[in-house]
Amino acid sequence: MLAITAMLASCSLTMPVNATSNPVGDKVGTAKATGFLGILFFDADASISTAAKNGGITEISTVDIKHTSILNIVVTYETIVTGK
Repeated sequence: MLAITAMLASCSLTMPVNATSNPVGDKVGTAKATGFLGILFFDADASISTAAKNGGITEISTVDIKHTSILNIVVTYETIVTGK
């Protein structure tokens, strides 16, 4: 039972990365990359420019990164951009 609990446990952390002097807009864009063993990412793009494009944002206000890890076997990075 302990092994199953450990395998299903995950850790998630959201960190602010950047903020500009632009006013906070109502648009939000995200981009996600999922990898295995912490290093194997296949065709993943969690860049700020992709997140802004996905949200239709031309003036970026804030950038946050959300990092989720399940025993460092499955790792997900999500970039969250807000702006106009």
